[in-house]
Parts: sequence; C-alpha cells; structure tokens
Amino acid sequence: MKFRFVYRIFKGLVKARPSEVVAMLWSFGYFFCLLCAYYILRPVRDEMGIQTGAENLQWLFTGTFIAMLAIVPVFGWISSRIPRRQFLPGTYVFFAINLLVFSAFFESGTAPIATARVFFIWLSVFNLFVVSVFWSFMADLFNNSQARRLYGFIAAGGSTGAIAGPLITTTLAPVVGPTTLLPISACFLLGAIACIMRLSIWSREPKTSTPRDGIDRRQPIGGSMFGGISLLLRSEYLLGIALYMILFTLLSTFLYMQQAFIVSAEIPDSGERTALFALIDLAVNALTLIGQLLVVRRIIGRFGVTLTLILMPAVAIFGFFFLGLFPTLAVLIVFGVVRRAGEYALSKPAREILFTVLSREEKYKVKNFIDTAVVRGGDAVSGWLFEGLRLLGAGLSGISFIAVPIAVLWTSTAYLLGQRQEQLRAALNAKRTYPFDEPEPDTPNDTESGRSTEPAANPYTGPR
Repeated sequence: MKFRFVYRIFKGLVKARPSEVVAMLWSFGYFFCLLCAYYILRPVRDEMGIQTGAENLQWLFTGTFIAMLAIVPVFGWISSRIPRRQFLPGTYVFFAINLLVFSAFFESGTAPIATARVFFIWLSVFNLFVVSVFWSFMADLFNNSQARRLYGFIAAGGSTGAIAGPLITTTLAPVVGPTTLLPISACFLLGAIACIMRLSIWSREPKTSTPRDGIDRRQPIGGSMFGGISLLLRSEYLLGIALYMILFTLLSTFLYMQQAFIVSAEIPDSGERTALFALIDLAVNALTLIGQLLVVRRIIGRFGVTLTLILMPAVAIFGFFFLGLFPTLAVLIVFGVVRRAGEYALSKPAREILFTVLSREEKYKVKNFIDTAVVRGGDAVSGWLFEGLRLLGAGLSGISFIAVPIAVLWTSTAYLLGQRQEQLRAALNAKRTYPFDEPEPDTPNDTESGRSTEPAANPYTGPR
C-alpha cells in the first residue's frame, strides 16, 4: 500500500512506472552523492588556485587538459577488460583513496604549493570524469524512452547535491578546517558505490530484463584502449556531439572570463565578490532544481530532444548580443544565471539522451573522451583565445559580438544533432524485439490527458 502511494506521487511528477521507481530513486541518490562530494571540495579547490597565484590559472587549465589526455587511454584500457559491476565501484574507491592521500599531505604541510597545484588539477579532472561515467551508466541502464521521462528527475539529484555540498562546507569549514572536508567528501563517494550496487541488482531482475539485442551487460565493454578516439573519428554523429561541446565550452569560457573582468571592475572588495558569487550559485542551483523537477520532462516529452537542445544556444545568441550592447554587471548576472540554470536543467539531460542510441563502447569510451579531453581542451584553448582577442584590442563588447555568430553555429549544430538522434532512435527501435507482446505506449508527445498522439517511440520499459 505504501509503495502504491509513492508510485502515484512519482507517476504524476515524472510518469515513472512501477518497475522504474526504485531505479529512479537510486539514480537520484547516486547523483546526489556524486555532486555533493564535488561541491564540498569546490571551495577548497578555489582556495588552492589562489594559493598558487591567480596569474597562473591558465597554466593550471592547460595542466588539466594534459592530465585528461593521459587518463583517457587508461580509462579505455580498464573499461575494455573489467566488467561494469567491478569497474564503476573501483573508480570511486580509487578517487576516495586519492582524497585521503591529499588530506594527509595537506595536514602534514608537505610541499604545500605543489600539493595545491596538483589538487586543483586533480579535482578538475575528477569533476568531469566521474560525472561522465555516471551518465554513461545511466545511458547503459535506461533506454531512450525511459531517459526522456526520468532524466530530469535523476538530474535533480545532482542539483540537490550541489546545494547540500556548499552548505556542508559553509557549516563545517570554520569549525574543522578545509582539509578535514576531504574525508567527508570521500564518504559521499562510498555512498555512490552503494547506489551503484543497488542499480546493478535492479538491472538483473527478470521484470527489467534488457531487450533481446544479444548483449550481456555484465561483461567488459571490450575494444581497445584508444577505442573512444577511433570511434569518434569514424562517426559524423559523434563528431557533431564533439563540435557541440567545443562550441559550448568556447562560449562558456568567454562568459566566465568576462565575468572576471566586469565583477573585479565593479566590485573591488573581495568579500563582496565572494558573496555575489555565492548568491549567483544559489540562484542557479535553485532554478536548476525547479527546472529538472517540473520543466525538463514536459519540454522533452512534448517538443522532443531537438527543441530542448537548441534552447540554450538560442539564449546565448541574444545574451551575448545584449552583453555587447550593455557590458554591465546586471546584464552579466541575468545572462549568466539563465544560461547556467538552463544548461544544467535542460541542455544537460537532453545532451545525455543523444548517447542512448549508441553502442556500449561508444557510451563509455567516446562519451568519456568528449566530456573530459575535448571539454578541458576547449577550456584551455578558449582561455588563450580570449586573452589573444583582448590583447588585440577587441574589448569586452567586441568579444561579445564575436560570440554571437559562434552561438548561431552552436544552435545549428544542436538542431542537426537532434534530428539525427531521432533518425537513429527510429532505426534502433525497428531492429529490436521486446519481452512483452503488448507494451504500454510511451512517446515523446504526451497530451495533457496522458494519451499518446503518435506511435510509441520505444515501448520497452526495462533497462538497456
């Protein structure tokens, strides 16, 4: 009786089905633990960046990119040979042990500047790597139809963790010191492992057995250690996703650098700047959580992935245009909050759906390469490009206007990717057979009455 009551709540909120509620909640908890662990550490990383010297930050970004290039083939080699049920928990145990080692170095005072630099790069790698692995797992666990309904709620788990982490840091850092936060963060990573184990059990239950595609998801992914790079270069679809992320990273870095110049000019006091950044983060995380719980499923369900993907690139066109006309703090804050909240609430879940039509090797290896090496490479290149334009006399307004055609290209790329994803999804559905003769309809275009207006895109309700 209690379960039915819980099910009715989630059915109205996210249209989850009885067999999906448990996995959805564990996925929510998994992402909560993951981002809570990261956001506990983020202020510590920022402090480490200041200790190494603000003038050296661009070199830290470059160091992060080099570290990504070194890690990607190692990740490919490990994922090719170790089953998912061992590989995923092992990844988080490795990072948890790293945190304990860093904590010991900080407490002992050994090589503080070198340790601070290494920690800054490590956490920048950790952030993208573990989140990429999480979404790869989600794409492997849920099929395309489920992703459209459940990803918004699952992503809200991360937003909740992003709110809880800073609250923990704010409460405990003045009492126990920043370095003591590292073991606390490690505990949340262990919590993520518990969620992974429960999700692995759920995926093997008979009522959620996978479609008959002949793939045993308990086995290693296979392929070579450089499989992600080679698969990327052979696929126009994957190259399109990489281009989408490069354009996203380029514009994000431009806006971040403009924020640094405008805020430092408008607000000279360090304490006031810190308070402003905290207020912006709070507004972004609150709007993101609302969007993930109440908006994203309805937009993706009613209008599809394509429209959802192009929303934030379209916002970037107008945002940079107005920022070029009025390079003020008020315009910057409004544009920055809307862009970041929209990215986390809408673009991120829609972007992850792009990977649900791919093979397991593509989901883990190519996605990880794009989310880590490509994104961090884009950070490094964009930072130097911004500085070059500024030295050439472009100015903040000029750089904003330069960003407008880039945003137009980003919008076009998003549209083409969304259309291609729909084509691949239709082709994939046509090849599959399902364990139920009369599956419940499940389409991306539900009406207000809950009845479908077109044939089911993917009627299977179990994990892939």
